[in-house]
Amino acid sequence: METQKAKIDSKANSLVRRELWVGLVYLVVQTAGFMRLTFWELSWDVMEPVCFFFTSMYFMAAYTFFLKTSKEPSFEGFYQSRFTTKQKRLIRAHNFDMEKYDKLKSMFYPHSEQVKIGD
Repeated sequence: METQKAKIDSKANSLVRRELWVGLVYLVVQTAGFMRLTFWELSWDVMEPVCFFFTSMYFMAAYTFFLKTSKEPSFEGFYQSRFTTKQKRLIRAHNFDMEKYDKLKSMFYPHSEQVKIGD
């Protein structure tokens, strides 16, 4: 069960890492687009309100994340939230018995700290 759980965790980690890389690419493309519009196509007078509204939307998204998860809207908090979500979905998809795993783990490692998924 340990190896199956390790595979699930590894897969969840790779899925979340992929999401984070896609997010980085999105931000780079958006920044390049804004730079192009600001310095070549339009002017700062036009782009300033656009940038303000995009920044406001990102702030609202971060605040919504905090309201839904009660976690700090940081990169680490976002990673942990997405990892837990992906891990739960993979556990269900693989029919992994988490209760049995926790019981066996507590029997063989009685002094180890128990970390529940979703805590």
